[in-house]
Amino acid sequence: MDIACCRRLFAGNPAARAASAPSMWKGCLAAAILSHRRIGSRLIRKAFMRLKLMIKKQHETEKDLNVTQGVRELAARPASARLLEAARQTPQEVFAAYETTPQGQPRPDIMRALFGRNELARKKADSILKRLFKAFINPFTIVLIVLAAISFVTDYVIAEPEERDLTAVLIVGIMVFISGALRFVQEVRSGNAAERLQAMVKTTIAVMRDGESRERPISELVVGDVIRLAAGDMIPADVRIVETKDLFVSQSSLTGESEPMEKWAAAQPQTGGNPLECNNLAFMGSTVVSGSALALVIAVGKDTLFGALARRVAETRVRTNFEKGVNAVSWVLIRFMVGMVPVVLFLNGFTKGDWVQAALFALSVAVGLTPEMLPMIVSANLAKGAVAMSRKKVIVKHLNAIQNLGAMNILCTDKTGTLTQDRIVLEYPLDVHGNVDERVLRHAFLNSYHQTGLRNLMDEAIVDHAYETNMLPLWQDYRKVDEIPF
Repeated sequence: MDIACCRRLFAGNPAARAASAPSMWKGCLAAAILSHRRIGSRLIRKAFMRLKLMIKKQHETEKDLNVTQGVRELAARPASARLLEAARQTPQEVFAAYETTPQGQPRPDIMRALFGRNELARKKADSILKRLFKAFINPFTIVLIVLAAISFVTDYVIAEPEERDLTAVLIVGIMVFISGALRFVQEVRSGNAAERLQAMVKTTIAVMRDGESRERPISELVVGDVIRLAAGDMIPADVRIVETKDLFVSQSSLTGESEPMEKWAAAQPQTGGNPLECNNLAFMGSTVVSGSALALVIAVGKDTLFGALARRVAETRVRTNFEKGVNAVSWVLIRFMVGMVPVVLFLNGFTKGDWVQAALFALSVAVGLTPEMLPMIVSANLAKGAVAMSRKKVIVKHLNAIQNLGAMNILCTDKTGTLTQDRIVLEYPLDVHGNVDERVLRHAFLNSYHQTGLRNLMDEAIVDHAYETNMLPLWQDYRKVDEIPF
């Protein structure tokens, strides 16, 4: 063996190098020593340094493989099965199964590669060509395009040179172009504005990494992460509760139940077959009403129960009443043409005997039955409505939605915070006799400052008033032992 073997070992595939390294160490060392006179001491030192680095990388690779080997089988199982199994296990057993600790997931990149990213399925944005096709091609414009093609053949291709006329073709073509261009430009502008707004919205959650709790975007969550939940938080993934304090979660978006459910960390040996029935699991899309908790992420993204619903919603798009109406009008025109054109053709042909002129007259009837300007008028009115709504800070992504909005008789919306300032101001702390009493403010402040439930506007008003009256240092004289939600 010579030094070339060592070079091939160092420069080869990492996996092959790791497999063959133990058996070739001695050979490389012997080759390096025997080649001392030819390569010099400097090359020997480089060879030893590279060999040392290779051994270090080999140990790291084996360590990573050992870490991920324990969760490969979990990654291959359905998310619902993982949730039910986690519900039956104790918190310590769940941490061991996902090879993580309460201080955080040590290898998030490996877990992300195995279980996927925490991103919901979204309908892919249409390309420019597809948007252009949808803007110009619909049942009504297809009728117009067919009639324009027939007019082109009859008025230009087979007509006598002195009788050729493209007026009808140009009129129909201009109407189709204006209609499609208005729809295309407006929808592209609205779609781009909506995407910019979505990019501005970022939802974060407190995640434990390396023993520290930091706010991170929910898209960075991986299976095995440990997150902190507090009142008002939206649960960003399907999780197993491992530590809780008076935790109540609203799952109305998944189950339809208006009352919040209490969650706890104890194992639940009898889980049944529905993860939603497990009181130690919480799911993406639900919100924390009160209390606090520590939770371990079990499923992310499309593997969550909410992700499955989002995927089905993204796959199906319901046609609006406007689209149904346009299609109905198009089919009415087609039925009229199918019924009228043959009747006119045969009556004219049998009575006058000139079948060519009869055919041309029947086609003229078909063209006359079609309102060529209707698509342009409809698109222009919808575009005008979208522009008017944009001045009111409303983005219309699809022009056809304008008609649905206009068809509403009553629109109910919550205006709290828009008509008012969305804040409460505390003027005086009064006792039951109507007298100003600092004890009332002190007790109210201690409750609002230390409580872990849902902090409402009244709590904020009390704490703000305490700031103004220099009572904030009061919390240093008291230590919270426990609390009872009310």
